[in-house]
Amino acid sequence: MAQRTTEFIVGVFMVAGFAALVFLALQVSGLTPGAASDTYTVYARFNDAGGLAVRGRVSMAGVTIGRIQTITLDQESFQAQVVMDIDASVNNIPTDSSAIIRTSGLLGEQYIDISVGADETAMQNGDAFYSTQSALNLERMISNFASGR
Repeated sequence: MAQRTTEFIVGVFMVAGFAALVFLALQVSGLTPGAASDTYTVYARFNDAGGLAVRGRVSMAGVTIGRIQTITLDQESFQAQVVMDIDASVNNIPTDSSAIIRTSGLLGEQYIDISVGADETAMQNGDAFYSTQSALNLERMISNFASGR
C-alpha cells in the first residue's frame, strides 16, 4: 500500500513538472494559449531589418504594445516590409510617429520602438509609418571604419 501511494505521488509530481515545462515554453516563445486580443495592423518599411524576428515585440515608451506579424521583401522598393499587430487599446498613435529598430542591451534581441509624434490624427488599421530608422549594423560600421570609408 505504501509503495502505491509513493508511486501515485511521484506520478502527480511528474505530470505537474511537464505542465510547468509546457507553460514556460509557451511563455518564452510568445505563443499564449489564451484568446487573442483585438489588434489592428500597421506597416513600416526599413532599408535594413537587421535581426528582427516574427513575433518580436513592438514597444512604445518601454511598454510592449504589439507584435511583429511578418517580415517580407518588397520587390519594387527592395526594402524590408514589416507588418505589425498593435493592441486595439492603443488607438491613439499619431500619424507622424516613427518606427525605429532598437536592440535590447549590447547584443540582445532587436525590436521596434515607436517614437511618438505630435500630429492630432491617429493611425488606423492599414496605415504605414512615414518615418523609419533601420537597424544599426555593427559589422558594417566596423568594416567601414577599418576600410577608412
